[in-house]
Parts: sequence; structure tokens; C-alpha cells
Amino acid sequence: MTAAPLTDRKNAAIARGVAMATQIYAERAQNAELWDTEGKRYIDFGTGIAVLNTGHRHPKVMAAVQDQIDRFTHTCAQVVPYENYVHLAERLNALTPGDHAKKSIFLTTGAEAVENAIKIARAATGRQAVIAFGGGFHGRTFMGMALTGKVVPYKVGFGPMPGDVFHAPFPNPLHGVSIEQSLDAIARLFAADVEPSRVAAFIIEPVQGEGGFYPVPAAFMRALREICDKHGILLIADEIQTGFARTGKLFAMDHYDVIPDLMTMAKSLAGGFPVSAVTGRAELMDAPAPGGLGGTYAGSPIGIAAAHAVLDVIEEEGLCARATVLGDQLKARLESLRGRVPEIADIRGPGFMNAIEFNDPETGAPSPEFTTAFRLNALSKGLILLSCGVFGNVIRFLAPMTIEDDVFAEALDIIEASLLEVSQGAKALEATA
Repeated sequence: MTAAPLTDRKNAAIARGVAMATQIYAERAQNAELWDTEGKRYIDFGTGIAVLNTGHRHPKVMAAVQDQIDRFTHTCAQVVPYENYVHLAERLNALTPGDHAKKSIFLTTGAEAVENAIKIARAATGRQAVIAFGGGFHGRTFMGMALTGKVVPYKVGFGPMPGDVFHAPFPNPLHGVSIEQSLDAIARLFAADVEPSRVAAFIIEPVQGEGGFYPVPAAFMRALREICDKHGILLIADEIQTGFARTGKLFAMDHYDVIPDLMTMAKSLAGGFPVSAVTGRAELMDAPAPGGLGGTYAGSPIGIAAAHAVLDVIEEEGLCARATVLGDQLKARLESLRGRVPEIADIRGPGFMNAIEFNDPETGAPSPEFTTAFRLNALSKGLILLSCGVFGNVIRFLAPMTIEDDVFAEALDIIEASLLEVSQGAKALEATA
């Protein structure tokens, strides 16, 4: 089936607010490869926005899901619980940073995990205010939008956001915000907008996802922990995009000498099946009254079974170490192109959570135009890429850590060829202008 009729049907049937980065329609997929309805093969460096760290249809994940389907598909854990739910909570309690007593809950989406982390923080502290950071992304629900530090396209036209949510600038030297400036801004928030005794929590992504793959500087994370401890504020680490081996460790917070009070997880937790989680200090997690947390599909037995398999695969296949190897190879290849692609402004990211940022070489201004041209050129060659960043000038690379070496090498060649073609085309246009 050709894509054009499907696109016409999509435009007629689906609300335009559901943006779709490509107009290819999936027919089947395996590991890092995807075939569309026209039979064309693609290498998938988007993986459903960081959902498939273990690849499409990993055999161990699929076997676990099939086994669960043969047993039962749904009971609602709040009506009839099941052992796998309890066991996954035990595993996450042990695997997340810190050796203190922890408890977990399971939900369906990342936005739900964030919403429930805020509920838990408010219940535990008796406070209402929350501080997030510019460029952060925490979901499309109303609380998620309020916390998200990017207006277009997430907040446009949706009216007033929930109150008692404040933003501080994210420390990003590339964009002219130092650690000291970000800390000074927090101090000004406390002086001018919200007293610290009213703040329940800070929420921060250890590496910003949609915001542009900027890692939190270690010194800033330590300073944030000190502020929280001084004022009785909780620290929530949003690990929804960073978790499960993507950064070279199981969780991005494992790179820091800082322990969060609560962590949100989703995306690659269940290898393509919808499950999310909140894990945190036991006394905090127990603050909401019975019935205050949960949801009809929260902790689906199918997603829970998949999550157990994902954790097994990460350990058995050494995917944390594999992420570092792949990321080093990718960044080295990108670095080799700096002299020939003057639009490259930065190459970054821990493990295999990598990004490349593009600016206009003449003005130094962000170049979403070059970014889009590169993404579409790569797509035409069979490589799916995703853009991100507040200015839309960042490409993020989210291939599975299970990608085969030969497929990865093919993808690197496409990246190089596409970058060179687009950069040379820009130079040719400039020369004829």
C-alpha cells in the first residue's frame, strides 16, 4: 500500500494536533530496522522516542509477553493484584540509586508518572509549589505542560496552566547560562516569587530530552541537592527518556554523587509496551492515602512482564557497556566531520544518548532549517532521525543498544553522506545568492 492514500486518510481522520515526524507507515520491524507499507527498509534511530533501547520485538521481550497473554491480560492491579507487579517493584527498588528503603508504583505513561510524582511530593511535604527548568519536558497533560519549559508546540492555545509551578533557567553554557546564573535565578525565585518553605519539589531531567540532550552539570546537581536539603524540598529525577542503559549506566542519576528522593521512569522500561513507574523513599511513597494512587491500566500485566524481560536483557547483553561503545563511535564519526560541516555547533551526550546541534556558521544563530534539511535527507536514504531542542536545531540519536554492528556502520555512513550533502548544498546556495 502506497503512502499517499494513507496520508490523505490520516489527514481526513486524525486531528492535526497529532504531529507525525514522517509520512511513512510501518508494516513490520525488527531490532533497529523497520519496513513500511511500500516495502522500503529504514534504520530506526528514533525508536518511538527512546522507547526501544532493546530494539523492536526483542525475542526475550516477545516471549515474556506471549507467556503473559496466555495467562491473563488484565485484572486491574488495584482489584486483583499479581506477583509480577510486586516483583518488578522489588527490582526497581533495588536497582535505583541509593540504599535506603524504597517503594514503587506503576502507571501507564510517562506523563502519568510525572503527575503522580508531584502528587506524592505534595502529599509528603504538605507543600504545593514545584520548580522545573527551562527546556525541560515532562508531558502533555496539564501538569506536564505546566512543568514543561517549552511553549511551542506543547502549550500553545491551551489556556491557563496549573498554578504554583515555577521555572528556573537550565544551566547551559552553550546557550549562555552558567551554573552560577541558574543558581542565582533560583535564589531570586525564592526572594520574589515563592518562599522555599512552600516548595514541595524540584523536578529535573538528568539529561534534557526534548529540550536538546543537555546533561545537567555535576556541580549543579550537587548544588540542587544542597538547596533541597537546606529547605526540606524533594528532588525528583525525571528519568523517562534517560533510563535503562541509554546513558551508559542503568539510570542517568548513576553518573552523579547525588541521590534523588523520587524518580520517574517510562519509555524503555517495557521495550515497546506501555508501563511507567515512580520509585522513591518509602516514607514519601507512603504519604498518599490508599486509593490516592493508581489507574485502571496502571501496571498492566503485559507491560510488567515485558519490563522484567527488558531488565534481564540489559544485564545479560551488557547494554550499559554497549551504549558507551556505540556512543563513542558515533561521536567520533561526527567529530571527524566538524571541519567539513561548519554548521556543527556541538556534539554531546553520555553513553548512547547523543545529539548534534546546528547553528548558522555566519551568524551563530540556531539553524532549524539546516536541521530539518539534514533529517529529511537522511530519511530519503533510509535513516529515521528525530529533532529536538527549544530552537529546533538539534538532532538526537536514539538507536537501540542492540543494533547490529553492520547496521550501525551503514547508519553512520548515511549520517556522514547526508551532513556533507546538505552542508555543501547550503554553501552552493550561498555562493549563488
